[in-house]
Amino acid sequence: MFLDFDGTLVDIAPSPDAIAPISGLSQKLSSLAHWLDGRCAIVSGRAIADIERHIGPLDLPMAGSHGSDIRGPDGAGIGKGASKLPPEIEAELRAFAAHASVDYEHKPHGGALHYRQNPSAGDAVLNFATELAGKHGWTVQSGKCVVEIVASDANKGAAVHQIMQIEPFKGARAFFVGDDLTDEAGFAACEAHGGTGILVGNRPDTRARYRLPDVQSVHQWLEF
Repeated sequence: MFLDFDGTLVDIAPSPDAIAPISGLSQKLSSLAHWLDGRCAIVSGRAIADIERHIGPLDLPMAGSHGSDIRGPDGAGIGKGASKLPPEIEAELRAFAAHASVDYEHKPHGGALHYRQNPSAGDAVLNFATELAGKHGWTVQSGKCVVEIVASDANKGAAVHQIMQIEPFKGARAFFVGDDLTDEAGFAACEAHGGTGILVGNRPDTRARYRLPDVQSVHQWLEF
């Protein structure tokens, strides 16, 4: 079981720091992982440290920053390790955010422009980030009112594939629960491992086979 974080385990908030996780979420996730014999992982656009800052330490595999940073249940890194955002890219993102009246979020392995408070800036944000990422050999991930620049090989599908190579995930059927466009890569990866995606929400274009209407339904389904 692979779980996205924002929009799946916690409701989307006006800003990344404004989320309100349910009480005891980290303990509930640990219990779920135990029930699944350890076959449960978080795969999020957020950095791992940021997730744990909000809900506390987690003793299960996690992939943060869209798969740029992956760790196993013992906390050891998986894969080649994460790439930090070059200072020149971050400087241009910060300058653009100030000019376009959008919010910049620094991440350990990328940078994000949030335009939830200024929706009309969406096209300009995407165009700017796409051009900037291409100039430096990085890539763009688009989500709900957010555009992120991450390493070119970072995506949630790649994270799923890497985690599926370790015990106790090897040979299991994989299912990914997520709400955003970036989760589609996770859905596709799970299909390759005999499973499918479970979309949270009512977005029409998806390869997920199943749907849950909202975060509260995810909690109910997982018996949180």
